[in-house]
Amino acid sequence: MFIFSTCLHEFLLGAQISSYSAPRTKWVREMGMRTCSFLPCHMTCPSTDNFTVEDAVEAIGFGKFQWKLSIVTGLCWMADAMEMMILSILAPQLHCEWRLSSFQLALITSVVFIGMGLSSSLMGNVCDKYGRKIGMTICMVWTMYYGFLSAFAPVYGWILVLRGLVGFGIGGAPQSVTLYSEFLPMKMRGTCIMLIEIFWAVGAVFEVLLAIWIMPTLGWRWLLGLSVTPTVVFVCLCSWLPESARFDVLVGNREKALATLKRIAADNGKSMPKGTLVANKQAERGRVRDLFTPQYRRTTLLLWFIWFANAFAYYGIVLLTTELFQAGDLCGVTQGAKIEPSCSLECKYLTLADFKDLLWTTLAEFPGLFITLLVVDRIGRRRSLALCFIMFSLCILPLFACIGRIALTIFIFAARAFITGGYQVAFVYTPEVFPTESRALGMGTSSGMARVGALLTPFVAQVLLRTSVYLTLSVYCGCCLLAAGASMLLPVETLGKGLQESSQMTGDMTRTCQSNGTACTLHTSYGSSNQED
Repeated sequence: MFIFSTCLHEFLLGAQISSYSAPRTKWVREMGMRTCSFLPCHMTCPSTDNFTVEDAVEAIGFGKFQWKLSIVTGLCWMADAMEMMILSILAPQLHCEWRLSSFQLALITSVVFIGMGLSSSLMGNVCDKYGRKIGMTICMVWTMYYGFLSAFAPVYGWILVLRGLVGFGIGGAPQSVTLYSEFLPMKMRGTCIMLIEIFWAVGAVFEVLLAIWIMPTLGWRWLLGLSVTPTVVFVCLCSWLPESARFDVLVGNREKALATLKRIAADNGKSMPKGTLVANKQAERGRVRDLFTPQYRRTTLLLWFIWFANAFAYYGIVLLTTELFQAGDLCGVTQGAKIEPSCSLECKYLTLADFKDLLWTTLAEFPGLFITLLVVDRIGRRRSLALCFIMFSLCILPLFACIGRIALTIFIFAARAFITGGYQVAFVYTPEVFPTESRALGMGTSSGMARVGALLTPFVAQVLLRTSVYLTLSVYCGCCLLAAGASMLLPVETLGKGLQESSQMTGDMTRTCQSNGTACTLHTSYGSSNQED
């Protein structure tokens, strides 16, 4: 009786607390105030009639289902990485075989990113309106089809068209993180999203190993054809993939969401929370203007620049790797010499030594992920982003000096490790900061800005480099230092905070024990509408 009366007293008191807004207070009442602030931390209120998807995901935890989901969604990342990595391998080959200029080579890379930029926001809107699973399946089937056809491109014009269509399909790959994050418990979210990015690293390394095996004998057409393997596997497994329970609740499909949660609980060997699943239907979803409300405007604009800088620097260092390795006189290059061939028809195929160096720099994906994994849940998302951008700039600085090939490989390795880590922190932060109703669109538009950066970077790494190495390196350093500042200006730190189901639910109720460990208090995750940390 004492426990029950204490809970009732706290519930009534909570309804009068002025710091909670009206929508938040209404939501707290609907949730039943499942945790009492005056009880010892190991005690909770008696069972209530309602629970949310967040409650169910936390109760079910991480288990067998999430491991299987990691593999299926990870295939999207492998496909994305392989299609991107092939660009730096394909360019020297086509330059020699089709006698292409540096501008034409840059255009092959850029047309892929044009396609990705066009589809990123579109697929975000599709995933917010029609479901995460539908959007992802469309993207992977599209990528598989046009990726395979590009292996049969007869002339330069066809390779441009087909690779652009491949880019349009692969632009939806980031939505795999949206779906994956919505099935993860809060404490595991950052770590798990970082670990799934290992599939990107695996895909990049696998593409280089495939090139070492295929290119000397069968050529680039076979390489393009075999590079669609991850998408083929995904299409075969997509029937198993569930729709997001958070999305189903938002669109009013409460029974379908409940069935999905029961399936996950059965896979993990856990029990569902008792009571009724609360369904909060949202009338409008996937609206771009929702990203520019006073609550999210600053976050959206800063994230767009951060994603732009990440892709600009990441793909820049990937393209610079093969360009600098082919330059020959590295001391001359790093001292600002032009590296345009003496004859427009002169070309150099990638040698086995080039492929090995490319493999070593690609392996930098792994330490980059693991280093970031160590800090993302310790110093927070914003500081991790800033740290990665600053360290990338520091690793670029030695390239201004006269250094040999071994030193060049080491510094490119380190730079790629840090920019890879920064890219993955952005993938952790973005789905955490936006609500379910616009999460996929927020991820899609941010990814679209990244594609703009990736679109521009070939003209820096492959065209401007032939005019001035100093100027090229300065552009990348300056952009990343600005991005470090933008990271620290983000208004919300999402570490330790639950996913928002709707922009109308601005608070995420959690329980925090006082330092003496005897009492608990309730607080909100996202504070007021201006998103101050």
